[in-house]
Amino acid sequence: MSVSVRIPTILRTYTGGNAEVSGEGATLRDVLAKLDSDYPGIGARILDESGKIRRFVNVYVGEEDVRFAEGLDTPAPDGVQISIIPAVAGG
Repeated sequence: MSVSVRIPTILRTYTGGNAEVSGEGATLRDVLAKLDSDYPGIGARILDESGKIRRFVNVYVGEEDVRFAEGLDTPAPDGVQISIIPAVAGG
């Protein structure tokens, strides 16, 4: 399944400056694996050492926060937009 992945500014060094890239996979896990294959190193910025989404990274499949869906097993239907959003701290 072909999807679009929105890349935050902080991770665009991995994608050659592209704000949006194409991805493939039936689930979010598949899409992120392909993303890391196409753009080496980006996966480690999204997933921790145990393979879970990092605490301060939010990922949406369409409008759905995957933490409240099926996590990395959230389906990625054809044409959906996946957004990777780093949390911003401040006071």
